[in-house]
This record gives sequence, C-alpha cells and structure tokens, in this order.
Amino acid sequence: MSFDIALSGIQAINEQLNTVSNNIANAATYGFKSSRANFSSVYAGTRANGVEIGSVTQTISQNGSNVTTGRGLDAAINGRGFFISRDVQGGTSYSRVGIFAADTTGYLIDSNGKRVQGYGPSNGGALGAMGDIQIPTGQIPAVATENIDYVGNLSADWKVPGTTTDAEGKEIVVPVEFDPANSKSYNMVKQSIVYDSLGTQHTLSAYYIADGEGSVDVKYSFDGADATDGDKLTFDTNGKLAADTKPFAIKYTGTNGAADGEFTIDYTGTTRLAGTATTTTNRSDGYASGAFVGVEMAADGSLVAKYSNDQSQVVGTIAIATFANEGALTATSDTSWTANASSGDALYNTPGVGLAGKLSTGSLEGSNVDITSELVGLMTSQRNYQANSKVLSTESQMMQSLMQAM
Repeated sequence: MSFDIALSGIQAINEQLNTVSNNIANAATYGFKSSRANFSSVYAGTRANGVEIGSVTQTISQNGSNVTTGRGLDAAINGRGFFISRDVQGGTSYSRVGIFAADTTGYLIDSNGKRVQGYGPSNGGALGAMGDIQIPTGQIPAVATENIDYVGNLSADWKVPGTTTDAEGKEIVVPVEFDPANSKSYNMVKQSIVYDSLGTQHTLSAYYIADGEGSVDVKYSFDGADATDGDKLTFDTNGKLAADTKPFAIKYTGTNGAADGEFTIDYTGTTRLAGTATTTTNRSDGYASGAFVGVEMAADGSLVAKYSNDQSQVVGTIAIATFANEGALTATSDTSWTANASSGDALYNTPGVGLAGKLSTGSLEGSNVDITSELVGLMTSQRNYQANSKVLSTESQMMQSLMQAM
C-alpha cells in the first residue's frame, strides 16, 4: 500500500509542477493570471490512500502591474472586470488583455481577432445599444458656422479716432470717416474664421471704434466686402458689458453653391477697462470636411475617432463585464475565460461605473505571476518529489530483504 501512496504523491507533484511551470512560462504574458494547485487527501473509507490535486485555484482577483505602451488602443483595467469579445459563431469570451485594433471593415477587434463588445454612440445623452463597435473611417461632412464667441478687453484708454491736440495741448476731435484701409479711422480690428455649408473658409473682420461716451461701435466686413454697421457695445461704470447685450446676427450670401448662412457674435464676458486691449477668446464653431486619421481610447472607455480637420467624435464606448464569482470562470486559454453557472451571469457596465474598474489607456496589464514565489514552490516540489522517491526506494529495499529472509 505504501507503494501506491508514494506513487500518488509523485503523480500529484507532477501535476503541481505543470501548474508552476505554466505560471513561470507566462510571467511575461499580458493579462495572465497565475494558478495554484491544491493538494487533497484521498481516503478509502477511513483509511488513508494517498494524495491528489483536488482543485486548481485561479488568482483572477489579483491584478498585475501596468506596463506603459503609449499605443492609443491599448488599455488596462484597474480593478475588477473583463473586456468582452464575440467570435463569428456568437460565442462570448472575457479577457483582461486590452490590445485592440480596427479590422478591414472598421470593426474593433481584440488580439485574437474577435469583435469587441461595447455601446454605440450616445443619442441624447443615453448610451447606444450594446454590440459590435464599428468605427466610421470615411469623411465627416462640413458644418457651417453658427456662433462666434469673442471675449476680450476693449481698452478704456482708447481715444475717439481723429483725436488730436491743439497748440495749447487741449484734445480736439477732427471727424474721420471710417475706412478699413485707414487704420486711423478705428481703434482695433480682429478677424474671425467662418465656414459655410460646403466647408469653405471665410474671414469676418470686426472693427472697433470708441465713441467717446463709454461705448464701442463695431462694424463688420465679410471677406473684405464693404463694412456694415453692427453692434454698439455699452458698459457699466465698472467696465462690465451691459447685461441686456444680445448676440449680434450677421447674414451672408453663399457662393460656389454653398447655402446662404447666418451666424451670431456673442461678446459675453468682454470688458472695457483701462490698459492694453486684449483678446482671450476668439472662437467660432463649424468646420471644413475632414478625413479619418485614427482612433484612440479615452479613460472612460469611449472610442474617439479623429479627423484631418482637427475634429473628433465619440463612435462607441467599451463595455466591462463583472461577475459575482469571477474565480469560478472557466479558462479557455491562458488569458480568456467563459461564464458558467458557478461564476454567475455577467453584469455589463462602462469603465468606472458600478463594480467595473477604471481604465488606464496607453498601457496593458502585465502577468500577476510572482517569480520568486513560484521558484520557492518549485524547490518545495523538488524536495517533496525526493521524499516520495525515498519512500519508494526504502519500500523496495524492505521487500528485497523480506524476500531474501524467506
């Protein structure tokens, strides 16, 4: 019987060595989770009958360290959760490896070529339906300008154009007719960019003229055309823009097939204080058409497509799955798992919401294998193997002695 017991010990140690060896071999595998072989006694009734590997425990809940890659579509989960992928047969698998790319049809896939699951573009603030994520790789159309925001300081030190001093040093005003070509007929000019419905870029010139009564007149010229009267900006005694100032609307006629357009200029936040005239904001919406140049993942899991016109748009959001008992997931490879009755059903959410961990973009989760611990386990297994081998050799010697005595 002792032969069988020692043999069971050697067999169990061999199985443990397989587990330890697999851990060591995958010490550099992204998203790998180490396993531990658990010994269990074998009994025949009340009689000890040896040992076996009763179970193998996965250390899924223990995160590996993050490895920075700098790649825009790499991501690591900090905390609980798994990325979700679906194969062509519709089978769902879960992984901690966040190596993603777009295939030839624009779908987001993982490192095994499976389609990554997530939510479509938001509609009115709500996430889209969950499923395959497709990245639009074509052009985005032009958008006509509708609003221009201008914020700055229109200096209270400005003099009325044409102001001079007489022989006695007294200021006098010699009226000067406004002329865009004559810089002495206005105090300041600023240009803003305007896009029409075809994405053609136009220039709006705004000429600012102090009226000597605490207000500033503004005249506008579209693409160098004759300037037209615009706003009269009035300010209170503290230099703040009057509260009842409304955005000024400007209409223009489309050219080269573009639609007629209209946009407004909003001066909210502009001041009239002594000192240098400054501009802190001169921003217009709208843009020309642009071609797709790439996609990156944001920390909240959203996929941001970027275009040649410096525009970007969210085209989807990665989903994260969590489980009540993630340690019971069934391993289908060293870095992929499937759900089962013991693990419970997957709960889907976006990164950082609920139980789902947050993302670290531009990095990957490394293996959670502790090489030092594994090597210590390897040496322990070697001693146990030697001990069981000693039992076999001792038992053999005793049997030989018994046979010789007979």
